[in-house]
Amino acid sequence: MLIPGCAKQAPKPPNHAPNIVLILADDLGIGDVGVYHEGAGTSRVGTPRMDGLAGEGMRFTDAHSPSAVCTPTRYGILTGEYAWRTRLKNWVLNGYGRALIEPGTETIASVLQGAGYRTAVVGKWHLGLGEFDAERPDLQASYDGVIAYGPREVGFDEVFIVPASLDMPPYVFVEGDRVASALTAETEGSKRRWDGGGGFWRSGAMGEEFGFYECLPRIAERASGFVRESAERDEPFFLYVPLTGPHTPWMPTDAFQGASGAGWYGDFVAQVDASIGQVLDAIDDAGVRENTIVIVTSDNGAHWRPKDVEEFGHRSHLGYRGMKADVYEAGHRVPLIVRWPGRVEEGARSEALVGLHDLFATLASASGVGIGEDAAPDSESFLLSLVGSGGGRESLVHHSGDGMFAIRLGRWKLIEGRGSGGFTAPAREKHEDGPAVQLFDLAADPGETRDLASERPEVVEELATRLERIRSGNHAKDQSGLSR
Repeated sequence: MLIPGCAKQAPKPPNHAPNIVLILADDLGIGDVGVYHEGAGTSRVGTPRMDGLAGEGMRFTDAHSPSAVCTPTRYGILTGEYAWRTRLKNWVLNGYGRALIEPGTETIASVLQGAGYRTAVVGKWHLGLGEFDAERPDLQASYDGVIAYGPREVGFDEVFIVPASLDMPPYVFVEGDRVASALTAETEGSKRRWDGGGGFWRSGAMGEEFGFYECLPRIAERASGFVRESAERDEPFFLYVPLTGPHTPWMPTDAFQGASGAGWYGDFVAQVDASIGQVLDAIDDAGVRENTIVIVTSDNGAHWRPKDVEEFGHRSHLGYRGMKADVYEAGHRVPLIVRWPGRVEEGARSEALVGLHDLFATLASASGVGIGEDAAPDSESFLLSLVGSGGGRESLVHHSGDGMFAIRLGRWKLIEGRGSGGFTAPAREKHEDGPAVQLFDLAADPGETRDLASERPEVVEELATRLERIRSGNHAKDQSGLSR
């Protein structure tokens, strides 16, 4: 209770609370990061900054996004809850989509903000803007004036974002609660894929000062500036940097054109790597490296087709099956690199099963910040895995771009349907004979080449029962032994 005439004191963070920088690439495949190839010679892209970060921290080989497409993953990361529990189910919002995070929902940003952290989001939002209305989710966000509900309302002190993917209008920067420039321009869109690096984007409204090529550079610049300013204030900070690349449009700047052996896409990955390096340099230059947790990961797998692999020889998915949007491994198995000097062993490699929605509980534990009993209901801390004294999850739920579910339990993976559920044909496959599901032993068959559903009905039954129990409302519980 505030005493009249007295100013409210800012909360004090826990002693020696670490800074946190969470960098989320957009459509970056696990095989786009060179270190994951382990010298196999199947990469045509150089990623020296991410490789170097892995050498300074821990690289996870069995990390998964909550979804094989982006909006649900972003929701899961910030809230610690599977997005299919919301009105969104499994779909991707467009640039005019209304706010998805319900008022009163705790996010990792709001929890850290409440503990005295300075918080910021710089990059691609894609979680909807405009006043939340559960009864009218069809309403569109307005960009004419003040944006009534956005990142600031869910825990971010500072905001510099684009509303959605760079192939979706409106094309504009949002700073704080206002657009940075009026939507007075228009683009006819582009269907090019390789020509000039232009790639694909839809027609629509554009800010008068907006440029596609400047997005990654501006995000890296603003994120680096936030690091420097926070260090000067000598206060802990949480910086969330959801990058706009290497999602289409693939538009590397002049300095990166020809930087890879994988066409415009590979060149754009090289620019993403350099942008990450710019933020890492800012951390070093600001003198906060030793007390800063850095996480680099991706929202889902790459949109890299078999014919792209054939043309360039670049294995964006390593040997995993499928691509972005698929329920197969390449759709959701993502790179995850964590550096925490003095706490995480340098050059470490972890095979622990983790989900990106587990970042909420993990970062809360790492920073010594408590969270509410109802917060982050599907998030499990993997802090013990980070410090080298424990394993990861027992089970994990996946879903594809069109809503096909799967569950992982140890070595087993059950897919609740036939087909990929995403971009790989067939998305949905008829099954007149045999089981209506797919079962794979990932320990023996990581490429998901042999369906064992007919041979192991008892495993199918066990996994199907567990999936239904989780989906029916029984949230995951933290079994890490640490405070959530």
